[in-house]
Amino acid sequence: MKRIIFNFCFVWLAVSAFAGSKVVEMRNYGLVPDTHENLSPKLQKALQDIKSQVALGDKVTLLFESGRYDFHPEGAAVREYYISNHDQDNPKTVGFPLEDWKGLTVDGQGADFIFHGRMLPLSLLRSENCTLRNFSIDFETPHIAHVKILESGEEGITFEPAAWVKCRINEKGFFEAYGEGWSSAPQGGIAFEEKTKRLVYRTSDLWCPMEGLKEISPRVYHAPQWKDARLKPGTVVALRTYYRPALGIFLSNDKDTRLQNVKVHYAEGMGLLAQLCENITLDEFSVCLRGDKDPRYFTTQADATHFSSCRGKIDSRNGLYEGMMDDAINVHGTYLKIKQRLDDHTVIARYMHPQAYGFEWGVNGDEVQFVRSATMELTGGKNRVKEILPNDKDTVKGAKEYRITFAEPLDAEITDKEGFGIENLSWCPEVYFADNVIRNNRARGTLFSTPLKTVVERNLFDHTSGTAILLCGDCNGWFETGACRNVLIRNNRFINALTNMFQFTEAVISIYPEIPDLEHQKKYFHGGKGEKGVVIEDNYFETFDRPVLFAKSIDGLIFKNNVIRQNTDYPAFHHNKSRFRLLHTRNVKIEKNNFEDGDESIARE
Repeated sequence: MKRIIFNFCFVWLAVSAFAGSKVVEMRNYGLVPDTHENLSPKLQKALQDIKSQVALGDKVTLLFESGRYDFHPEGAAVREYYISNHDQDNPKTVGFPLEDWKGLTVDGQGADFIFHGRMLPLSLLRSENCTLRNFSIDFETPHIAHVKILESGEEGITFEPAAWVKCRINEKGFFEAYGEGWSSAPQGGIAFEEKTKRLVYRTSDLWCPMEGLKEISPRVYHAPQWKDARLKPGTVVALRTYYRPALGIFLSNDKDTRLQNVKVHYAEGMGLLAQLCENITLDEFSVCLRGDKDPRYFTTQADATHFSSCRGKIDSRNGLYEGMMDDAINVHGTYLKIKQRLDDHTVIARYMHPQAYGFEWGVNGDEVQFVRSATMELTGGKNRVKEILPNDKDTVKGAKEYRITFAEPLDAEITDKEGFGIENLSWCPEVYFADNVIRNNRARGTLFSTPLKTVVERNLFDHTSGTAILLCGDCNGWFETGACRNVLIRNNRFINALTNMFQFTEAVISIYPEIPDLEHQKKYFHGGKGEKGVVIEDNYFETFDRPVLFAKSIDGLIFKNNVIRQNTDYPAFHHNKSRFRLLHTRNVKIEKNNFEDGDESIARE
């Protein structure tokens, strides 16, 4: 009985002693830095106790002290989350499950949150006016295995894993990395230059076969089937799979969220993903290494930041994005594919990509439009959702199909006999992406697919390896909407993009919607009227190769007042030998640019 009374008083003091400002010192719940104990159980208890004492309208700050905090799966929260562009394996083990808050601030004051095993570090769901600030997220043992090439020749490759990599030869004779509750046997990877931490020129996605692997001395392995003359001794290879079970920070169904001075050093998915959120501000949010002396070369398994079916405004500035395995930012919605037309008002429509389903696609009253998948042309007029219900599940959670009734009759051309996608126009954001550094990453720098105003300015794109900026749109593969109508790209610096070839890697800036039947396309996918199309101005390009701009299916494009400087840092190799390559375009202006070598070649097709 005395113990129960003591615990009650302890909790009351921890919160109500700061009742005026509602500041909760997490030390009072046993969350003390630098103990190296598993703090997951204490964190779950603290969150439950604090939440039970918060009155409606209270603003609460959870205040951590600077230092290291360790969180293991044992005692952590368990949740069923369906997360866009990730593997939908459930349940997820969650470190900080922050749900249904208003006015919450988590202030780490420099805290370093270290996670173990396979976890989703932090989720914020169904919350308003919340702030996350002054902390970092990392894992004790990343699921990507860092190895250094010791020898490379006709006899195969000899390599040595980094000191923190736990590894062995598994029962199939393959290299296997492992950690707390997980193991991975990668046979692919990304190669980094030892001194610069840039991707090795013309290596792209490596195949790293491990058949016949032998440990020739303690923690030194020889792979006789892995032969690659491009991988010189000293090269660092991030051995990886394409598995994305969990990200660093998950935002869902939130409004007015702010992240300030938050760093994600590693996650086995994306650094941050937001879906169905309204108004997100990132100020000094970074997906980055731990400074120049960090022995690692990689950060996240996929994108640094990703925004799926959000609205309002995404404001991202002053960030550092490096070493990730995909884009610094990707903004898009998701097409549903019409599988059955039941009558003139009703269809059955389905999520198509295996990493995108199970979360809400729309609500009654949302404005939509329809696109023909083969040509990516809009068909019929805009419409509104009258009713939307999951069709293959009792609830939205986990659903792949929806039964959708529209307010107005469907155009007769819209059938289930050929491919048609539905785009939700009510869940599209404005984007402001400024004063960020994007460097030494795989695939692309940035990807934007939203019809609302998008401004990309004063960023440094430094060795992004693939395309620096991509405007996409795809109703055939990833099913990511949509057309860009108002994009301003200005005052950015682009340094040596295109050192590798990945998807959409046609130029430093690629306007590249996926259109299977471009020959029969009569309309245009991207573009807008006058200055509200795509404007690329006052940028500085430094490149070793030729292609600067690739554009396909756009009506309204301006490229002006840019400086293009040619260097000899790498040998040119791209198949596109023209500065500008234009496919099915209209109203394109290329003027008043400074080409230091005089090459202003344009290929029109």
